[in-house]
Amino acid sequence: MRKEAQQALGIALSTMVLGACVTGPGTSASAQKPRQISASERAQAAQAHPEILAEFGGAYEGPGTAMVKRIGKEVAVRSNIASAENECTVTLLNTTVVNAFAIPGCYVYMTRGLLSIMNSEAELASVLGHEVGHVDAQHSKKRQNAALGSGLVSILATVLTGSSQIGQLAGQLGQVWTMKYSRDQEYQSDDLGIRYMTAAGYDPYAAADILQSLGDQEALETRIRGQNEAAQIPSWARSHPLTAARVKRASQKAAATGVKPGQLKRDAPDYYAAVNGMLYGDDPAQGFVEGHKFAHPVLKIAFEVPQGYYLSNGAAAVTATGGQAQIQFSGAKLSDGDSLDSYISNVFQGVLGNNKARYTGVQRTTINGMDAATATARVATQNGNRDVTVVAYRFDGGNGYHFIFVSPSNVNVSNVVNTTSRSFRKLTDAQAAALRKRVIQVVTVKPGDTAQSISQRMAFDSYKLERFLVMNNREANPTLRAGEKVKIVVYG
Repeated sequence: MRKEAQQALGIALSTMVLGACVTGPGTSASAQKPRQISASERAQAAQAHPEILAEFGGAYEGPGTAMVKRIGKEVAVRSNIASAENECTVTLLNTTVVNAFAIPGCYVYMTRGLLSIMNSEAELASVLGHEVGHVDAQHSKKRQNAALGSGLVSILATVLTGSSQIGQLAGQLGQVWTMKYSRDQEYQSDDLGIRYMTAAGYDPYAAADILQSLGDQEALETRIRGQNEAAQIPSWARSHPLTAARVKRASQKAAATGVKPGQLKRDAPDYYAAVNGMLYGDDPAQGFVEGHKFAHPVLKIAFEVPQGYYLSNGAAAVTATGGQAQIQFSGAKLSDGDSLDSYISNVFQGVLGNNKARYTGVQRTTINGMDAATATARVATQNGNRDVTVVAYRFDGGNGYHFIFVSPSNVNVSNVVNTTSRSFRKLTDAQAAALRKRVIQVVTVKPGDTAQSISQRMAFDSYKLERFLVMNNREANPTLRAGEKVKIVVYG
């Protein structure tokens, strides 16, 4: 959660939704005459762009950024989009989410999380080519047009109305930008991506490699977090379903190009040089999630949720799912003249909107030395009654913070509310300073080095070897060659 989130009392996102097919799965986009990006597509994309940046932590401008933009342009100009070099905007997003997506108008997005598990420029060209393929084939146009103009909607309001989208959102902002495509659309974009990357001089067999890495990453997330929680994690595999058949198909399509393995460039050394020093994991400006704990070194705050809940750190809020309650944490300005009563009233207004439900009287208390207050409302929804509980705090420096808990009215979540709300606390200067960022470090394998020995340098308390294998696309018990490059994650 960024400091700017203190300015907003609700958690809002655009409801532009992507994904209907307008060309048949067998249609070759490049066989048609060059397609112009329309003025309306450009205008809509330009309007959506700032919202996407806000929802995904902003644009990342550190190591790796120039490479992503360059290769994005290289594959785009091989597409059927007229003047793609000037029409397409490629952005590296500052988020740990493993994803890539594009919107009409040829705005293409790659996340730090996805870039970190690649191992060559060819793999990057494959993914960016795939996303350009969605734009080229106009897969997103119909659903996007139908959703334009819908305005902003509170995520918690979505919960309260019983919308099925909450299962996809899972508390993570920005997932409406990455809705699933059909299998045929995915296959068509795979084919187009392979065509573009090959035309740009990149080894097409890298397409299958990155698909395999994405599957391995998904499996590791499932293992680390548990099956139920991992199923809610927004990722590339949520919006681009992975199967063994799809990986095999990508290899077959690469062979169909007539290119032999290793014949075209992979440029792994250039990739390693580009990502060396790239931020890995949470940005300190947005705070750190470690299991069920959250801590922010800049705001000097911390809290934790009960075991079994999965925390997701968004740009405007921190959310927790996996239990019987939906939990969201955010903040807003609270000057000396403002009361916690009015603060809570504003929060409920942001959540309930015009809903006629009324919350009960505000109860005041003190939590960890801070003035605090709580109130609850019962709301009728399509899926039954829901209780909405708000716990607000008066923090130092004119800042307020609050939790929102949403749960079925017939379920007692008082222990979750009490445990979570009473864990919120101020960090000392020393505690805040101890929270350190992580970065990718490219190292050269020395004689005698093994995956096990190198992985022990990873800046994690658990799953060190497993993380090392996934981010370097290695099978179990790999043989490392002296002189080759591998990635590890260290404290910056």
